[in-house]
Amino acid sequence: MTDTPARARNPLIASEDWWAVWLAGLVISGVVVGAISSVPGVGRWTALPTEAFAGRAGGLAALGLTMAALSALAVRIMGRSARRQALAFIPLFVLAVAAYTLANQVGVRAAGFGYAFWALLIGLAIANTGGTPEWLKPALRSELYIKTGLVLLGAEVLFGNIVRLGVPGLFVAWLVTPIVLVFMYQFGVRFLRIRSRSLVMVIAAATSVCGVSAAIAVAAAARAHKQELTLAVGMSLIFTVAMMILMPLGIRWAGMDPVVGAAWIGGTVDATGAVVAAGAILGEQAEQIAAVVKMIQNTLIGLVAFLVAVFWVTRVEATKERKPDAMEIWHRLPKFVIGFAGASLVFSFVLTPSLGESRVAEVLDLTSDVRGWLFCLAFVSIGLESSLRDLSRHTSGGRPIQLYVTGQAFNVVLTLAAAYLAFGGILFDRVGNVETAARNQVRPTTVIEHNLATGRDATPLFHTEVEGWRGYRSSSRPPMR
Repeated sequence: MTDTPARARNPLIASEDWWAVWLAGLVISGVVVGAISSVPGVGRWTALPTEAFAGRAGGLAALGLTMAALSALAVRIMGRSARRQALAFIPLFVLAVAAYTLANQVGVRAAGFGYAFWALLIGLAIANTGGTPEWLKPALRSELYIKTGLVLLGAEVLFGNIVRLGVPGLFVAWLVTPIVLVFMYQFGVRFLRIRSRSLVMVIAAATSVCGVSAAIAVAAAARAHKQELTLAVGMSLIFTVAMMILMPLGIRWAGMDPVVGAAWIGGTVDATGAVVAAGAILGEQAEQIAAVVKMIQNTLIGLVAFLVAVFWVTRVEATKERKPDAMEIWHRLPKFVIGFAGASLVFSFVLTPSLGESRVAEVLDLTSDVRGWLFCLAFVSIGLESSLRDLSRHTSGGRPIQLYVTGQAFNVVLTLAAAYLAFGGILFDRVGNVETAARNQVRPTTVIEHNLATGRDATPLFHTEVEGWRGYRSSSRPPMR
């Protein structure tokens, strides 16, 4: 994903990377001081899509106009036409609203097909039938939307949470993830001989870290083509839904300890919402443990993106004749990584101590909603810029699918072993299982049935609050025998 050529001299106002930091900072500041007290969204609906807009149309219109104005301001300062950006942004926002509308049908939402799936599908359908209109193309700034969303994502990585999550969760998430990432990259490049290293890395990140969010971050760091991100995200979304449904069934059929099974789910199912939904089938404590493991794994997004960016500059894109020096590494390093880390540090060590955890949680609820809109706009833009013919070239021979399936199989086996070691009472004190009585009660048989019954959202890409997760260890309760 290459940067748009800058026309201004000062990179601080000329590059989309830095504008992602400024725009995200503006959003965070607005939420913290109370200038942004709500983020309009599309409601849920059952029979008619119009149900999703009851009392919401005005708010959505205001949101679209505000985002159009802010993006036009950034584009104007970068030296391009603000008018063309603003006029093209409105229909792009309408397409994003359509994606959210399709995703918020209660059955679709329960099944886990979120806005990312529908945004890509809408964009691809338009681009590969009638073609993307020229007047719409000025607003197709997928990198600006993605990177701004990634800086907001950094705010959700709180170091205080990492400290309190416990060694067993750290063992499962932080031991397995880098091993799977390195294995998949080497397997894809050396054994499958996939020519595009960026495609291999994006698929590896989506599989080993946390699906869509990690794929987005690494695609930006490795300067992947939009078609490569589309392919990786598409595979991740489809397999995530399948694993969300099948893994709890397999765990219950095998009679596995729900605590171990929950840790296994948390380390392998890609999307946070799907992890929580799958864990909930095994009980409330299992839901908390699955969420905890996934939260820890999510914290690796920024570090992985940074290391991939450095690796790309110093190894992949370097030549034998010329090695990049420190300043060149700095100039080519994606600046959203700095914004991601900065947002995490500010929220962890400034806002949380000064505002308190409950207020920070309220702030994150709003910033994550803005991030969702930005990611939705990015996926619509990527779809509108993608050709199925070009996409088919990346799937030649089925090697990307082989890479994903092999890597996920390796991930599943390795994470299961780590979950038994960490949560099965072998390496660490056993986590008390408080679900014995609950298991004797009649529970829904499938994730989708449970999601429909509880109104659960199985689609969030990252930020998911699970009630009671801070006390998930429940060490005072008797262990299961």
